[in-house]
Formats: sequence, structure tokens, C-alpha cells
Amino acid sequence: MRVFNFSAGPAVLPEVVLQRAAAEMLDWHGSGMSVMEMSHRGKEFISIAERAEADLRALLAIPKHYKVLFLQGGAIGENAIVPMNLVNGRAVADYVDTGEWSKKSLKEARKYCTVNVAASASDRGYTYVPPQSSWQLTPGAAYVHVCTNETIGGVEYGFTPDTGDVPLVADMSSHLLSRVVDVAKYGVIYGGAQKNMGPAGLTLVIVRDDLLDRALPITPSAFHWQEQAAADSMLNTPATYSIYIAGLVFEWLLAQGGVAAIERVNVAKSKLLYDYLDGSSFFRNDVLPQDRSRMNVPFKLADPALDGEFLKGAEQHGMVQLKGHRAVGGMRASIYNAMPMAGVQALVDYMREFERRRG
Repeated sequence: MRVFNFSAGPAVLPEVVLQRAAAEMLDWHGSGMSVMEMSHRGKEFISIAERAEADLRALLAIPKHYKVLFLQGGAIGENAIVPMNLVNGRAVADYVDTGEWSKKSLKEARKYCTVNVAASASDRGYTYVPPQSSWQLTPGAAYVHVCTNETIGGVEYGFTPDTGDVPLVADMSSHLLSRVVDVAKYGVIYGGAQKNMGPAGLTLVIVRDDLLDRALPITPSAFHWQEQAAADSMLNTPATYSIYIAGLVFEWLLAQGGVAAIERVNVAKSKLLYDYLDGSSFFRNDVLPQDRSRMNVPFKLADPALDGEFLKGAEQHGMVQLKGHRAVGGMRASIYNAMPMAGVQALVDYMREFERRRG
């Protein structure tokens, strides 16, 4: 039986990527080595890393005056690494609070600087993105931080904030490469790879060159963007196999037609699911329609007592990892780039059948 994996992360990967990785597991391109065994300083792996960066730059049209760093520590690690690299000589950083990941970010930042919560969606249970007209920004702040897709709450920015001369920093862990992004409007973009880019263990950072000289003196070398940029992300041993898999994903995306093409598919997939939810009296999604995530769709049943039965039936129909995050409960369907339309259709068909029987 075919299984559709709706996990929020580590998440589904393109089947062709896994097949290629399996074929190359014992012998990469006639080298006699698995990528897992290669020296990160050998010509074989350096060629893999260079190809991955070049393909990523092509996919996102990353300007030349931005560095691409392949690091470790995940987005939670970057929650601390961001302020360490940007607050030297600046007292305050602005944060917009749109959910669980925003809260983790600002909590970590408070260890290194004064945090101004410029806006928060807590007043309505984190079901929307506060319009920028309501933000209370700090003149001369070190940066403005946003989480542009909240994986747990299913809230996604439909606009790019304008922060003027203050660098805009974005945690894009769960939707980077799912939609077209104007990188030049951001000072820093970062994210864990385990949603749309590859396996856990790799963290991507895209940082504008002029922001590389703002690190606190206490910043460890391994987390110092300027030092890592100077060392081509190899100041310490990088997550070599994760970079390799990410590179295969980038190749797959280019073969699909790039980010603009996959965005059209993502729009269609999310519309299929949200249209069903909006027409149902048995299931519901509480996020403001214009702020709904295309990647992570939380939903609840009218009767929570049926959650277990719903999940058990879903597994029997070949759909796994639909349980919602413990912080919010209910269900959550993560429909990243590698989730085919057939998976979303199968979910909608099952939801319709379940509502008919139990609604």
C-alpha cells in the first residue's frame, strides 16, 4: 500500500531523490566511496557542495552580494546565532510574534539583547499575521525578525514586510523554496532543511555581505557567519550527507521548472484542501483566510472525541503523521513540495467519507 507522509518535519522527500541516493549509496560517481565516507575537503565533496550552492542560487535568484552558508544547529540554533551575529553595538531587536516558533525565537534572543515585541497575534490565538500598519518598530533596531510560516499554527505571511534601513531577518524553515521570494528584500534568511530541502542536520543561512561584521565578541567561531563565509561553510566539518541530499532536491526542483512552477502546484494543492474545509461543518480551520499556510494546514473535528478514530482510519488508508502538534491539538496536514497532488486528494476523499459516516 502506498503511504502518504504528512509529517511536519523531518518531512517527505521526492521519491526520485531517495532512489538516486540509494543508487549512489555505496559508490558516488565511480569514486568507490559513499558520500557519507568522503572528506569534506576532498575534491569529490567540494564538487557536491559547489553544485548545491550554485543550484540554490539559481532557484532563488540570490544576488551576488549575499553569502550562502550550509551550517548546523537547526532553526532553534539560529535563534541564538542571529542575535549573536547582528546586535553588536545595537541595543534592541524587534520581533513579530505570530506563533510557537516566533515565541521560541524571541525567548532565545532575550539572552543576548533587549527584545521589542513589535506586534503579536496572541490576542486571537495566533490565527493571523498582524498587518504591518500595527507594528511598533524601534528606530535604529539591530534587525526586525519574522517567522514567515508558522509550522504549528499554519499561519503564513502573504506579504514581504518593509523595514527600511533596518535588516529584515526571516525564519523560513517550513516554506523556503515553496514560493517565489525576493531575497534582496531581506538581510538574512535562514531555516532548517528538514521541511522542503532535505534531511535534518543541515541549516541554511543566506546573509547579505554588509551584515557580516556585526557579531558579538562572544560568538563562537562555528556560529560566526563571517568566519564560516570565509571558510566556505567548512570551518568545522559540515553536515555532508545532508548537503548532498539537499543538492539532489535542488536538482529535482530545477527539473520541475523551478520555484515559480512548484508554487503553482502548491497553490493548487492547498486550495483543494482549504476548499473542502471551508465547505464542511464537521471540520474547521481557524486561520484568517488570507494568512493561511500553503505548507501546513491544521484542522479540527467538530467532536474532538473522534480524533483517535480519524487518525486510525487515516493510517488504514495509507495516510500517516496527521496528528496535530501537542501545543494546539487537532490534526495537521503538511503538504510540502514533495507531497503529490494525489496525497492531498486522498486526504480530502477520506475526510469526506469520514464526515459522511460520523458527521
